[in-house]
Amino acid sequence: MIETTTAAAQSADAVAAEAAAKKHAHEMNKLSKRLHRQVGQAIADFNMIEDGDKVMVCLSGGKDSYSLLDILINLKERAPIKFDIVAVNLDQKQPGFPEDVLPTYLKSRGVDFHIEEQDTYSIVKRLVPEGKTTCSLCSRLRRGILYRVAGELGATKIALGHHRDDIVTTLMLNMFFGSRMKGMPPKLVSDDGKNVVIRPLAYVRESDLQRWADHREFPIIPCNLCGSQPNLQRATVKAMLQDWDRRFPGRVDNMFTAMGNIVTSHMMDRSLFPFETIKATGAPVQDGDIAFDEEEHCGTSAPAPASVIRLVRDDEQE
Repeated sequence: MIETTTAAAQSADAVAAEAAAKKHAHEMNKLSKRLHRQVGQAIADFNMIEDGDKVMVCLSGGKDSYSLLDILINLKERAPIKFDIVAVNLDQKQPGFPEDVLPTYLKSRGVDFHIEEQDTYSIVKRLVPEGKTTCSLCSRLRRGILYRVAGELGATKIALGHHRDDIVTTLMLNMFFGSRMKGMPPKLVSDDGKNVVIRPLAYVRESDLQRWADHREFPIIPCNLCGSQPNLQRATVKAMLQDWDRRFPGRVDNMFTAMGNIVTSHMMDRSLFPFETIKATGAPVQDGDIAFDEEEHCGTSAPAPASVIRLVRDDEQE
């Protein structure tokens, strides 16, 4: 009797385990499709990668850059255009940095790579007073080195692993502390004017990247230089947005979407809209004060889209 009960329990456990495995596989398949679709859509929307490009993927050892490289490798195999990938890691000589992890992983993926060794850690520690954030100086040093390496490798695009949550967080940081409506664009020309920087993860949620990194079992390398700083404003704003996302699902999504729906006539930037010269013409105006009527949706969970004036570049007007 006891043996029969034990066998039945083992059988039930096996059935439950098989069902859980099938469910997990199904969920990861859906996640994979979503991630690849979102990255492919961002690349298409902003013309990030073109035929013949050599894309330098900046690999830090964190979940975001691992995921970016992983997805781009997969998309490269089935893309209608041809482009090359080279992974680049900047070894900043942080104490305890495991130098063998990234080369071992990259060799296993069969991707070209370059490890750039520059002791920026000592520079930052020497120049930044104790207790002050290191982000600004570290970013400038890292950016300059990566731009130089891109030129040496013949890269035509520099791909960074910033995701949707990073973009919204940056918008809030610039509003709170810089008095500017400015975020992280999916594509831009670098400070030196010689490189095009792209963010193919622009449409991807951080939570999805975490799930993907766990599933793919990337060999994550923690950042000991900036990740543990207790006084980062970015960490504070990120926590605020995460709290909003938990309590008000869809709020962060709407903020991100709003960054692509700019109604210039209802902002205050005189360089984008000719407030000084507008006059009443007697004809109805689509984006006049009727736009404020749409604020009635503020108490609902699904706001209706506002009328949008699309920003037109100079070359589109010709």
